Amino acid sequence: MQEKFFNVSTGAFKKAILFVALCAITIFAFAQDEEPDEKKEKGFQKEKLFVGGNFGLTFGNYTLINVSPQIGYRFTDFFAAGVGINLQYVSWKDEYSNGDNSKTSQTVTGLNVFGRIYPIKNFMIQVQPEENYLFGKQKYYQASTQTTFKNNTDAKIVPSLLLGGGLVIPSGRGAFITSVFYDVLQKDNSPYGNRPIVNFTYNIGL
Repeated sequence: MQEKFFNVSTGAFKKAILFVALCAITIFAFAQDEEPDEKKEKGFQKEKLFVGGNFGLTFGNYTLINVSPQIGYRFTDFFAAGVGINLQYVSWKDEYSNGDNSKTSQTVTGLNVFGRIYPIKNFMIQVQPEENYLFGKQKYYQASTQTTFKNNTDAKIVPSLLLGGGLVIPSGRGAFITSVFYDVLQKDNSPYGNRPIVNFTYNIGL
């Protein structure tokens, strides 16, 4: 079993981070001009911190274990940003008409940064550049010879750029968020593939 690999350029990842930074500066500057008559607190405010992320478990022919926490800061009513780590384990089985079958497993670890814009109170738009380190193995069973082949896949670094948005439903000191994202870079071996990613998360204010 052979697999194609590629050399990763971090140029797109760096541009995405710069884009997030520029959004933060622009929106923060805009926020300084609104409601000038109200006294605004300056400096770091702990109550504007929040934690959240993606957590999931799926078992069966397709197994997914996802523990990807994030921490962010609400700079203004219109903008928030933060960082996170990606920790995922994925495995899946394929069965073929000739009786052969295979099982592939993949572990993903990585870092991400995100920026959120809230054009209205209960809706957010998010950009999230990521850099993920992937490694795994594949087991292939050939029915005709009753032979099992094992292959460790080469470790690789794969950049992704998730764009999307969703509904924000406040609840207590936090908020439920239902969102849909898509990896617009579509690099080979991306852990997200060519499909929308639906997330259900809860952000907790500190």
